[in-house]
Amino acid sequence: MNSQVTIKDIARALGISASTVSRALKDHPDISRDTKDAVNELAKKLHYKPNAVALSLKSSKTNTIGVIIPELVHYFFSSVISGIEDVAYDAGYNVMICQSNEKYEREIINAQALLSNRVEGALISISKETNDYNHLQNIEESGIPIVFFDRVPPGFDSDSVIIDDKKAAFNAVCHLIESGCKRIAHLAASSSLEIGRYRLEGYKEALLKHNMPYLEEYVITADSFDLASVATRKLIHLQSPPDAIFAVNDLTAVGAMKTLQKMGIGIPDKVAIMGFSAGSYSDITTPTLSSVDQHGYEMGTRAATVLLERIEAQRTGPGETFFVETNLVIRESTKKI
Repeated sequence: MNSQVTIKDIARALGISASTVSRALKDHPDISRDTKDAVNELAKKLHYKPNAVALSLKSSKTNTIGVIIPELVHYFFSSVISGIEDVAYDAGYNVMICQSNEKYEREIINAQALLSNRVEGALISISKETNDYNHLQNIEESGIPIVFFDRVPPGFDSDSVIIDDKKAAFNAVCHLIESGCKRIAHLAASSSLEIGRYRLEGYKEALLKHNMPYLEEYVITADSFDLASVATRKLIHLQSPPDAIFAVNDLTAVGAMKTLQKMGIGIPDKVAIMGFSAGSYSDITTPTLSSVDQHGYEMGTRAATVLLERIEAQRTGPGETFFVETNLVIRESTKKI
């Protein structure tokens, strides 16, 4: 029983993070003497034994970093991968790519695969379904540095590379309002994802700034092509239908666009469309799609650089949050200001 004690058990008992316990056990200079003493005393009392994977990693280098992404087919994530690979290969590291396919259970399998293949660091963006993080904590407890990107889980003392989703959504909706749109709907992500909550907040703040009411009937959870089709028909059949739709991602925006076209509704004359990510879909739709550019390649290069600095011990200390700037790419699906 005692041999099964984990870093997480020690962290819970002391009211500190698992990463703090891990660093204390390694006598890290950033951890106070009092914390180190408390951690080591409890570890001894509970007969804690270090994770076998962590020990093997200390004794040998694999020069491999692992990546877990929700879906490779999305332009945004494929561009992130390109940035990661360019930095990693230049530094002499191989990249192991795992796809959760937006499934929690598959993400657990991905996490175990990274451990089994003894990666030296992990770059992770969580799935839509993920709301329990034990599998990710297992990676952290194994002494493997993690950098989260785009979709970040709560409660981790790890680095993260993200955009300001709230600000980006605010700017997108402000553009729609300033171009003359009066009734703006939002096809939203699940509230379980931080990016979904922040983009919704940005949408609300833009309405508030321009003294426009927030109407719950204009906000529908729909973050895929198929869900967008259903949601768009529902919106158009409202007594007062929207004259603009702000979608949580480009694929959702395209789903709304195609549905409007099938219904014979002109874009942007009757309904303007704004996407999010400025991916490959933006240039090939008719009309072309206005969108928020997340700069996925830059996010990938930044995330990989931060991770390799951790691995090579060029940067120590608690996790930091790094922001990638966004900008609006205005095309044909929105009215000109």
